[in-house]
Amino acid sequence: MTTPEGGFDMSGFDMNGLLAQAQAVQAQLAQAQQELAAATFDGSAGGGVVTATVNGSGELQSLSIKPEVVDPEDVETLSDLIVAAVRDASAKATAKQADLVPKIPGLGF
Repeated sequence: MTTPEGGFDMSGFDMNGLLAQAQAVQAQLAQAQQELAAATFDGSAGGGVVTATVNGSGELQSLSIKPEVVDPEDVETLSDLIVAAVRDASAKATAKQADLVPKIPGLGF
């Protein structure tokens, strides 16, 4: 709504309420970031012969390869299994991130 002078009518605007809401959203976002930072996500490929663990940021923390999958004549398959396991773990971390964001009101997601 505008005033006769062409400005905006701010008489019904609650700046303190808006500030309180922004602070609450900021606190919830910080809590979600802490929760993600502490979380780890496991992914696997090849029926569990390769497993990968990533943190909440998607950074690879560990990789486990069962000896029976290591074939010097077929390194390509092992490489594919590693990539698949890391992608699986990263997808789980991304899903958790997406799950946390909608819980924060006012972000429009």
